[in-house]
Amino acid sequence: MKTKVLLVLILALNAATFYAQELSLVREDGKFGYIDRSGTYVIEPKFDRAKTFSNGLAAAEKDKKWGYINTKGEWAIEPKFDKVKYFDSGYALVLENDEWKYIDTSGEELQVPPAEKYYDFEEGVALFREGDKIGLLGTSGKLVLEPTYDAIKKFRNGNAKVQKGEKWGMIDTKGKVVIPVEYEEIGNEYTPYGVEAKKDGAFGIVHNGTFNPIEGADKVWGFYGNSGLTYARKNKKIGFVNSKGEWVIEPQFDKARAFVNGLAPVAQGKSWGYIDPKGKMVIKAEYRDAEVFADNGLAPVKQKQWGFIDTTGKVVIPLEYDITAGLAFLAGNDSKGFINGLARVKTKKGWGFLDKNGKLLGDKWFQNAEPFTSVE
Repeated sequence: MKTKVLLVLILALNAATFYAQELSLVREDGKFGYIDRSGTYVIEPKFDRAKTFSNGLAAAEKDKKWGYINTKGEWAIEPKFDKVKYFDSGYALVLENDEWKYIDTSGEELQVPPAEKYYDFEEGVALFREGDKIGLLGTSGKLVLEPTYDAIKKFRNGNAKVQKGEKWGMIDTKGKVVIPVEYEEIGNEYTPYGVEAKKDGAFGIVHNGTFNPIEGADKVWGFYGNSGLTYARKNKKIGFVNSKGEWVIEPQFDKARAFVNGLAPVAQGKSWGYIDPKGKMVIKAEYRDAEVFADNGLAPVKQKQWGFIDTTGKVVIPLEYDITAGLAFLAGNDSKGFINGLARVKTKKGWGFLDKNGKLLGDKWFQNAEPFTSVE
C-alpha cells in the first residue's frame, strides 16, 4: 500500500512540475504578468510591455528599455536594449546602440562573422546572408553551411525548404540535402508521410525519396499530425490522398481540413461537418465553420459564435465564444481550440481559458491572454 501511495505522489509531483513549466502572458489593468495552469499569478502584472517565455526567460520593458526576466519575475538580464527578440537554441537577437547582436541567456555576446542583417536562431541554426546567397550559422558562431541558396525558409522538425533559381528542395540543420532541389513547388514540412510538391507541372507527394503524382490534382496540402491522409483538389472539388498519391476519398467537398482522431472537417457549400476515413459524413454538415479535433476529443465549431463538440457530434461547450490561434505557434501548435488541455476563448468580458468541461480557468477574464507555452 505504501508503495502505491508513494507512486501516486511521485506521479502527482511530476505532473505538477510539468505544468509549472507552462505559463501564459496575460494583461490586466493595462499591465502584463504571467499565470500558471491553475490560473494563479506566478508573476504579478507590473510590466508595461512583455513577451512570452522562451529558453527560461521572457523579454520585458522598463523605462523604455528591454531586458529579460526569469520565472520569478527577477531581472536575469538588465533592461538596456532598444529592441529584443525571443530566445531560441540558447540565443536571442538584441538591438543596442543601433547594432544587432546575439546574446546567450547570461547576457554574453556571441561572436559571429559580420553581416548586413542577422536572423533569429531556430532549431540550432540561423540564416546567414552573404550578398544574394544564404547559408546557415551555428550556435558556435561559425558557419554550418556556406551561403549557397537563394532562399532558406523556416525549419520545421529539423528540415527547411530551400531554393536555387526556380527550383525547390529541402535540407536539414547541418545543410545536408534531404530532398533534391528539383521541384517547382514544395511544402513547408517533411513529415513521416511525406511532403506535398509539384514537379513537371504535376502535383503530388514526395515520400521515401520518390515523387508520387496525384492524378488530376491542381493543388495539394500538407500532412498533419499522425494522419496518413492529406487533402488535394481536382476539378474544384477536394478529396483525400495517401503518401502514394492515391485518391482514398474522391474529390467531392468544397473545403476541407486535416484528419485528427479519425475525423476531418469538410464543407459542402457553406456548411461544415465531419467525415470518417471512408468519406462518410458522421457529424452532420450544419456549422458555418469547423476546426480539427484536439487530443482531448473536442473540436471548435461555429454558428454565430464558437463552441466545442465531441467526436459523437454532441455539443460539450456552448457556442457562445470567439476563438483564435493567437500566438499558439509558439506552443508548437497553430490550430484553434484546445492546446494541451486548455482552450483560449474570448467574450465581452475579455480573454480566458476553458477546460474540457467548459469551466473558466481561475474564474477570471483578462484584457488579453496568450496561449500557455513551456518556459524552456
